[in-house]
Amino acid sequence: MNIGIKDVLQRIRPFFILYLILLAGCLAIKLLYTKDEIYFAVNTRYSDFLDTVEPYITDLGNGWAIVILAAVVALYNYRIAFLLITTFIITSLSVQVAKFCFDAPRPKLYFAKELSKLHFAKGVEILSHNSFPSGHTLTAFATGVLLTYLAKNKKWAYLLIFYGVMVGFSRVYLSEHFFEDVIAGSLMGVVLAVLWIWFIENKKFIHSAGWNRGLLKSKAKKIV
Repeated sequence: MNIGIKDVLQRIRPFFILYLILLAGCLAIKLLYTKDEIYFAVNTRYSDFLDTVEPYITDLGNGWAIVILAAVVALYNYRIAFLLITTFIITSLSVQVAKFCFDAPRPKLYFAKELSKLHFAKGVEILSHNSFPSGHTLTAFATGVLLTYLAKNKKWAYLLIFYGVMVGFSRVYLSEHFFEDVIAGSLMGVVLAVLWIWFIENKKFIHSAGWNRGLLKSKAKKIV
């Protein structure tokens, strides 16, 4: 197959347009308000309900969530499972390199002298280092790009953008990241996912018949 980046963007068009609008809005907020102002605008608006819900939402951007999803999908389609796990690996390795290079402090360390002003949800481990960019947000948006690309009904893009936004918000709410970390993580996720899809979809092996069946289908054929 000969798939160009334009072809990938065309297949994720609803997601990509929504993301560009979202990104423009985030950049506008960044121009209008400081890093501290944005952080406290989120952190000071807490509730018992959000303290309970946000940790579960943030887990949706956890690597294990994608690994489990890929394992389940492998029962039905090896190609989709392979795309899920490789997209996660490529984007995650990239974000870890970026974290190491920037070595930015997370809110807990950044505001070390005024911790009494910060709200922390009970039972959540709060990290101190490697804040920039947000890995959870990167994973959520990269997965959103891939699932939109694969989906026949592109209306899923609306839900997948919402998923990314909710994971990103949870990272700031839980004091794991700053707004800037989330923006950078989402941008890296979208760009890297598009590039990886373009690269891997041009490989012949991924479109062979064997890759378009899953573990359960293989077993069913053996039984028959």
